[in-house]
Amino acid sequence: MSLDPPTYLSSLQNNIRARPIPWDGAVRAGTISDDQLARIRAVDKVRKEQRKQTVEGDLEGYRKLFVGGDGKPGVVESAAKRADVVQYILVLLADLLDGIPVLSKVVSEHPDPFKPFLPLLTHSNNPEDPIPLLTSTVLTSLISSSTVLSSKEISSLPKLFSYLSTLTKVSDGGLQDIAVLEYSTLLRSKQAREVFWEQRKQTVGPLTDILRTAAGVGSNGDTSTLWSGAATARSVEGSIGGGVGLQLLYHVLLVLWQLSFESSSIGEGFDSEYEIIPLFTKLLRLSPKEKTTRLLVSSLYNLLSTNRESLLPAAVLARLPLLLENLNSRHLTDQDLLEDLQNLSEMLEEYTKTQTTFDEYAAEVRSGHLRWSPPHRSPTFWAENARKIFDYEKGELLKQLAEIMGKPWENDKQVLAIACNDIGALVKEVPEKRYQLEKLGLKTRVMELMVEPDETVRWESLNALSGWLRYSFETK
Repeated sequence: MSLDPPTYLSSLQNNIRARPIPWDGAVRAGTISDDQLARIRAVDKVRKEQRKQTVEGDLEGYRKLFVGGDGKPGVVESAAKRADVVQYILVLLADLLDGIPVLSKVVSEHPDPFKPFLPLLTHSNNPEDPIPLLTSTVLTSLISSSTVLSSKEISSLPKLFSYLSTLTKVSDGGLQDIAVLEYSTLLRSKQAREVFWEQRKQTVGPLTDILRTAAGVGSNGDTSTLWSGAATARSVEGSIGGGVGLQLLYHVLLVLWQLSFESSSIGEGFDSEYEIIPLFTKLLRLSPKEKTTRLLVSSLYNLLSTNRESLLPAAVLARLPLLLENLNSRHLTDQDLLEDLQNLSEMLEEYTKTQTTFDEYAAEVRSGHLRWSPPHRSPTFWAENARKIFDYEKGELLKQLAEIMGKPWENDKQVLAIACNDIGALVKEVPEKRYQLEKLGLKTRVMELMVEPDETVRWESLNALSGWLRYSFETK
């Protein structure tokens, strides 16, 4: 999985390579030693073959050059006060690690190989500061070279992830792309994915914010468009909703696809915390390229296949089965995509065949978000299932409705209207059990909603309360 470096990073590195460094003056000032300078010059501005031969012939010497040894610091530490030298050395080291894999192994064998680099990640709070940016590139290269991470590498990941997370939050797409690509490089190992998930507020959160922007949802709590099934974001040349670049979108999806390989342990949390199933479904509806479609379908399959009981209801609620029918009718050429699409479609078809209307309603309530799905307006549904809703799992669905109604839903008032509709239907069908609703504070909440600015909420709350009043008078 080799990806080209972002233009932003390549341009920065090229500019630093072209800068003249007064090396002799640095030696006279005691910034670097004669031995360090000799090794730098032996590999600087020479052909790749010569550079490789030189380093492989003196691996121990080059390890000492960059990370120190025999009680002496490496050049990064000794030149700490010279930003120009540090930047140059970081670019040179990144080039060497990229072209000479054995150097990564030798450096990583040092007792504390990351000590010179980790402090540089907090060199400044400026996201455009080259030093932490170049340092993250070096650390990513060193850590990702190991198929199985050592304790030294695992303990360094949190600081590296923390730094990269700051880049994902800036508005510069170039800096975001650098962070996301380095995430992707690091997440090749299971251990790294586990640390990444442990830090999900820093790591996963900003990435899902980027996806929500791309989907036209935003991260301000408005979930109505996420569940609506409508395409709300408009693509323009080279970007999707909110100006999110297609390359950045692809790279973010790539990272979350890698994370989905841990779905057996993180799947439920992934959806409950980030609504990832409806979000991926929304993006699949908007997907402008086959390569983004492939990642979305594969990620959904990974998540759903290992969390069938908990996540398949959310997929049905997000109208994924209908969307997959539309996808199956397209002329797709990617064989991996076609295989995952078939497997995902078969899994959902098998699931939906066994689901009753009550199952669908219960899944919707448990999702914490209501929409005007068919059961809400169906007299037959309420006549057949109202009593079951009271009794189900000792009132679990009633408690969920109370929790839903307890929220203000500032950006999606229809949820409150639907909840009032459901409460009214329950009172109408099972009036003798309305005290259970009162104990949960639902009657009080319905009365509060009668003064809501939203007309539909007022109407539905009035209808619900009228049933209460009618049965109250009849029992007196």
